[in-house]
Amino acid sequence: MTQETETKFGLTKFAETWNGRLAMLGFAIGLATELLTGQGILHQIGLM
Repeated sequence: MTQETETKFGLTKFAETWNGRLAMLGFAIGLATELLTGQGILHQIGLM
């Protein structure tokens, strides 16, 4: 068993795979919310 398979924290392939998946999910949800409300993300969170 290698060090990478023992730990699940840090810059491992496992962590980077999940980071990418969650980033894509967040982008899709943000885009869908923008299309449904007609307001950009900055406006929705009160920065504009």
